[in-house]
This record gives sequence, structure tokens and C-alpha cells, in this order.
Amino acid sequence: MMDREIILDGNRVQSTDDFHDLLSQILDFGPYYGRNLNALWDRLSTDVERPIKIIWLNSELSKKYLGEYFDKIIQIFEETRQQDIKFNWDEKFDYVLK
Repeated sequence: MMDREIILDGNRVQSTDDFHDLLSQILDFGPYYGRNLNALWDRLSTDVERPIKIIWLNSELSKKYLGEYFDKIIQIFEETRQQDIKFNWDEKFDYVLK
């Protein structure tokens, strides 16, 4: 099965609300998504159908706007990726910063 590639455009992510709105919309998190880092981990680590790759375009721009919050998002992306590797799943979560 081919990876489903999700594009996050950093030009559209200039606040934490922008990030959660956009990702929730793209990944169809629904009305009960908590719009915070814990909720992000919960959804990515268990609910998001794999294989999936998030491609974050213009990520440096988002990093400029989000600051430390950007680093925490990436930490969750990385923890999700490592979890899938640890579980030895054939279909995994991945991400790329561009």
C-alpha cells in the first residue's frame, strides 16, 4: 500500500490554532479533538490510519511563528514515528520537514 501523503503548508500555519485547525481538518479528527499537544499525541499514536506521511512545507516559517510549540509538535511526530518502528508495524507514520 502506498503512503498517504498529507501536505501541511507553513504559509497557513502561523499560530497554534492554525496548526490544530488545519491538521484536524486534513485528518478528519472531528468535533471532539482537544486541540492541544496531548490530544495530538492521542490521535496520531492510535487513531490515524497508516501508512501516512506528513510533509510540512515551509516548516521554517511555521517554526518562526510557533517557536517552542513547533519543537513540541515535532517531538510528538518523532515519538509517533518511533512508536510505530518499535511496534514493528509494516504500515507506519512518518513526516518530513521541507
